[in-house]
Amino acid sequence: MSPTPVPVTDGAPLNDELLAAYTVMIRGADLVSRAFIRLADGAAVDTQTLVATARWLVAFVRRHRHTEDEHVWPLLRARCPESVRSLDLLHEDDNALAEGLDELESVIERISEERRVGGTVSWGHAMREGTLASRRVGHGLRAHVAVVQPLLKELFAQAGEEDLRTLGTAAAEGVLRGEPQMVLGFLEHPEPVPGRERVYAGFPPPTRWARGVLMHRFRRTLRDLAAD
Repeated sequence: MSPTPVPVTDGAPLNDELLAAYTVMIRGADLVSRAFIRLADGAAVDTQTLVATARWLVAFVRRHRHTEDEHVWPLLRARCPESVRSLDLLHEDDNALAEGLDELESVIERISEERRVGGTVSWGHAMREGTLASRRVGHGLRAHVAVVQPLLKELFAQAGEEDLRTLGTAAAEGVLRGEPQMVLGFLEHPEPVPGRERVYAGFPPPTRWARGVLMHRFRRTLRDLAAD
């Protein structure tokens, strides 16, 4: 999807947009970890859907972190130099998040290879590792957003018009990343995210027109993961 930033005149709506991306990621991590648990308990979880969902999560989180590095943190360092120490601590915590993403990616690649060629992977071990890794990602994201929220509030208090345009681009790029049904779904499920209508307005027209179809695909993903 190509991002279409919505014009802004103040930082409050942008704050909601930037935080919406975190909600999408946290909900995605929770869905994946619970799917691994249900699979271990013998539920009818489709492993192909689990692999696809976990791959989307890993890619989405990594791209979002890249967007922050490109657009958000340089502005924070420039406008709020007194916050740099908090940002440095955030980067230290993000190392644990990166390790969790690597671990989850390793698990799903082994599961995917097992499905493709057959083999001797220990499913019990894989499910345990998948649960732990996805939980680690979820914990890392929650810790991340706990630090990010006050930093964004401070940044928006000092942001000028050009800064808002830059942050608008970051907000759009942070949400509009592949698999639109996953983003649309997590903006609504299990409850609507604040500012979601503004996020929807930034989606390309074909995505907005196909919202009903995409939500149907998301609900099918929930069913395949025994979450619905």
